[in-house]
Amino acid sequence: MKIRVYYEDTDCGGIVYHANYLKFCERARSELFFAQGMRPEEGGYSFVVRNLQARFLSSARLGDEIWVSATPKLIKSASLTLIQEIRLGDDSGKILFAMEVEVVCLKGGKVAKIPDFFLELFSKE
Repeated sequence: MKIRVYYEDTDCGGIVYHANYLKFCERARSELFFAQGMRPEEGGYSFVVRNLQARFLSSARLGDEIWVSATPKLIKSASLTLIQEIRLGDDSGKILFAMEVEVVCLKGGKVAKIPDFFLELFSKE
């Protein structure tokens, strides 16, 4: 997913504020669903973050074009682990941020087995 860095994404020095990398990754995870005509909450099911490990490697700056990816790594019965990267959108493709995130499937506020319609979506990646 392509994102342009705007003034609102940066601190007073024109560098992307650290929390915004997490927001960009959340958008890319949501886009996995939207690209398949689905929503991240379907049929009473939804996903929440259980755990994440993030590495800030370099800074994006005001005006940069960045690419955010979300690639399934491990699918379990009730959870999904994704690898997410934010790269510069130029020819270098330099990695700016990397994260491994585990999300858990919920239904009615309780951990639930991931339904087949979501499993099919993740297997397309």
